[in-house]
Amino acid sequence: MLRKRIIPCLDIKDGRTVKGVNFVDLKDAGDPIELAKKYSRIGADELVFLDITATHEKRKTLVPLVEKIAREVNIPFTVGGGVSSIEDAGALLNAGADKIAVNSAAVKRPELIRELADKFGNQCVVLAIDAKLTEKGWKVFLVGGRKQTELGLFEWAEEAQKLGAGEILFTSMNHDGTKAGFAIEALKTLDESLTIPVIASGGAGEVQHFEDLFLQTKVSAALAASVFHFQTIEIPELKYNLAQKNIPVRTIV
Repeated sequence: MLRKRIIPCLDIKDGRTVKGVNFVDLKDAGDPIELAKKYSRIGADELVFLDITATHEKRKTLVPLVEKIAREVNIPFTVGGGVSSIEDAGALLNAGADKIAVNSAAVKRPELIRELADKFGNQCVVLAIDAKLTEKGWKVFLVGGRKQTELGLFEWAEEAQKLGAGEILFTSMNHDGTKAGFAIEALKTLDESLTIPVIASGGAGEVQHFEDLFLQTKVSAALAASVFHFQTIEIPELKYNLAQKNIPVRTIV
């Protein structure tokens, strides 16, 4: 059985790690390099770095910061934010990223997913989807959650899989930062409609939420930020508890 992955997320703004609630009211959460070193040391399975204002500010991801973090970690490292071309992705991979996350640019030009997969391989391409449950169902949002589209979460994920995405990172904007638990029902539907791995993001607040996620859905990984950054949950403790529930996890430090 494939082991479930625990993934801390570094949301980066102005070179610092930040965290908010429902994508707003951002607060400083620490130095990204120091956090990355810590997570690599204590047993995180992967690390995600998202430059959350790159698209809004119409600039590229912070390559020098990616280089510095890559030198400090020995776990798979996914980077996203402002990636809109093969050249952007290549620069990040050369800086030390293992995978590239695309979001807004892929919605605007879906062919980008196929281009990246053809150039770097499906395993390098992560489609990040920020979606919110609206009166019309789950809708995809762009530019760091600032712009609603009419694109449906499930339809977009299926299209991305066909285009060559190797993984889906779904963040529920309704749940983000609330610490009230993951979007279980949406994640069930999403995972059942796909053959590629799904990473759940948004809503982690206690160990029980991770247990519920893995016991009630078949998603491959759980991503969280503030509970790890502010030490509400320590990753070794989390993995120990998951293992006690017979949830397969990777090496416990």
